[in-house]
Amino acid sequence: MVSPQHEALHRVFRDNPELYGRAFKMLDIPFPTPREVAVVDTDMTEIAPIERRADTVMMFTSTLGRHVVVSESQSQEDKDKPAAWAYYVAYLHAKFGCPVTLLVTCQDVATARWARDPKEIGLPERPSLVLRPIVLGPDNVPMITSVAEASEDVVLAMYSALTHGRSRHAAGILEPLAAALDTIDTKSAGHIAEQTEIGLGDTEARRIWRALMATKTYRYQSEYAQMLRAEGEAKGRAEGQAEGEARILLRILERRRLCVSEEARRRITSCTDTALLEAWADRALTATAAEEIFDAGPQDALPS
Repeated sequence: MVSPQHEALHRVFRDNPELYGRAFKMLDIPFPTPREVAVVDTDMTEIAPIERRADTVMMFTSTLGRHVVVSESQSQEDKDKPAAWAYYVAYLHAKFGCPVTLLVTCQDVATARWARDPKEIGLPERPSLVLRPIVLGPDNVPMITSVAEASEDVVLAMYSALTHGRSRHAAGILEPLAAALDTIDTKSAGHIAEQTEIGLGDTEARRIWRALMATKTYRYQSEYAQMLRAEGEAKGRAEGQAEGEARILLRILERRRLCVSEEARRRITSCTDTALLEAWADRALTATAAEEIFDAGPQDALPS
């Protein structure tokens, strides 16, 4: 099953075609300025079917003619991928009769190095086809760590954040990106905020990003950011209410001169279920020992 994180790493190019030129420029690879850009059907299945579906395929038209770019998101080494990539390049070249470039995006250095190695098909001494993907990964995508730099190119700053999402320096990229979102129109900012959250996957960086969106006030405040803020506020209210109930319960036990063990105190103070804390407080009014409050008796049963 394809993960949202995998999808985000190539869809960022589909949604922001100008990122292709910027990415190639980072690697000092010439790329013609397009006058027209179109999304191409990614389905390359033929009549006799082995299904072949690329992640993102874009057609660029410039003064030099047409050029197809296939973008693939790769999370780990995969021995079957080179054959699929060779097929994509050959199929699209045959179909459109124009140059085809394969761009692979990775979030870890080991996968990027593997993807970057030439993939040979044919005799070892004389391969018929050598596949040389252009690969973007943490080892060649710069970390954008200043608000000024992030504000110059917010889309590239987002891509930097996604590429370095597993790095210990992720917070230093996400904070400038969050601030830079205030420098663009609110609709684009909201969209980029959501793309960033999805593309970071299940990482500590994603938790940092969600905290930034939930705890700070930004001019755009997308629906997504407002939802995170509301979640955080609701959680804060619930935690505050639970802490209050725990204090009341401990006060009742103290006034009744019941000894509270460290284990019982830890169980009470770590509980976040206010209804359960209220039930324990009710039992504390008649209990002969603090531990009795944790045992539900017949009096706790709900009427049928």
